[in-house]
Amino acid sequence: MSDRLRRRDVALLAAESPTTPMHNATVEIFDPGTSGFDHDALVALIADRIAFVPRYRQRLQFVPARLANPVWVDDPDFDLAFHVRRSALPRPGSMDQLRDLVGRIVSRPLDRHRPLWEVYFIEGLRDGRVALLSKSHEILVDGVETVDLGQVLLDVSPLPKEVLHDDWRPRRLPSATSLMVDAVRESIDEPLTAVRTARSNVDSALRGLPLPSLPLGPARRPVPESPLNRELSEQRRFVAVRTDLEDYRKIRTEHGGTVNDVILATITGALRAWLMTRGRSIGGHRSLRAMVPMSVFDDELEATSLGSQITGHLVDLPIGEVSPVVRLHQVSYAFKAHAETGRAVAANRLAGVSGFAPTTFHALGARVAFTQFRKGFNLSITNVPGPQFPLYAAGAEMVETYPVQPLLPGQALAIGVTSYDGSVFYGITADRDALPDIEVFGHCLTEALEELVESASSSRPRAPRGRKKPRKDDT
Repeated sequence: MSDRLRRRDVALLAAESPTTPMHNATVEIFDPGTSGFDHDALVALIADRIAFVPRYRQRLQFVPARLANPVWVDDPDFDLAFHVRRSALPRPGSMDQLRDLVGRIVSRPLDRHRPLWEVYFIEGLRDGRVALLSKSHEILVDGVETVDLGQVLLDVSPLPKEVLHDDWRPRRLPSATSLMVDAVRESIDEPLTAVRTARSNVDSALRGLPLPSLPLGPARRPVPESPLNRELSEQRRFVAVRTDLEDYRKIRTEHGGTVNDVILATITGALRAWLMTRGRSIGGHRSLRAMVPMSVFDDELEATSLGSQITGHLVDLPIGEVSPVVRLHQVSYAFKAHAETGRAVAANRLAGVSGFAPTTFHALGARVAFTQFRKGFNLSITNVPGPQFPLYAAGAEMVETYPVQPLLPGQALAIGVTSYDGSVFYGITADRDALPDIEVFGHCLTEALEELVESASSSRPRAPRGRKKPRKDDT
């Protein structure tokens, strides 16, 4: 029996359109140093590690007459050179040029006739640095069967691990007859699944969709009015912002809460300032509702390779509040209930999980945001604590990493945050037409953080206290 797509994955495919490509991406910047890291070295590295993610050599196969969901099959024409591409920036190789290139590449949907991923090796950055831009479809990475390719490419040492190259041969493609026989057999063994598939097919036929549509269910809740909720174009903008992790720790120490709270408060302050630069009255928009995927432990749920589960957490960002400190306390209070469940995962524990990589968590967060879409929110924010030590690819040190989150239908902004090796990196994805001034939001982020740092620096000295227990660095 073939490996069949689950109903939720089919819903992701159905929701995809030229204006809402459903892939995650990551921009990683490397300093090759003396490692000799180049395009050929990257191809060799992926060829050695791709055996750990076999789905990256598989493509979709559709069942005749749509009797069942599509299946994963080995791609008989798999060509690594098609998926690992080479690009270069013109001089001077600035970050602005890199961001423009990223925006153009992530705007393009992946080819469904091939394995659903691409990696771009980008040369020409200043100071001899190079960048990797990776794209993986949301149905490819589920944290159980498959992790993100970036998770297996990075090492904790400049000396790469020795990996035995596998002698992979694609399995024979199933015939149309065998696909139909399997579909009929599954319908007999699992009649409820057959009914759901038929219902989805009828609904998709009525809507004129090429695939079964979203599961039937309650209508989407009303979304608070905001300029972030617009009809999307087929083009994207990308903004990258790098900040210092020590600033967030300083603010947390002074005002309480967690690093995660400080990051959300920083985003809230930036949204407030950015909307004010657009001449919008904040009075009528006291908050923006964000979907923030959170990691939890639950023995009753099927464990992922990260040893945790991801759940969606709705939080109202208080953009109408003037005081940055009050905004921080309001955000902290919104996450207090999650922390008190006993299921929340501290950042230092999550980042210490063996084999953990932020790219996989961002991919899972995007899936959660999609499944929670009917709850009604303005934007999604994924915040992932990465390792606080350098990582390497074929001996080249990764010095920066920026998530590029997909946009949901009608949502012109998505934000990904990764903390790594002493820095906090923001990746901001926006619709090119709906938010042409998104670079201003990037500047507002740094100003909002500076405002919080100043509030911590200007606080009155506190009386000496007894020794405290170590605080969890929960990002």
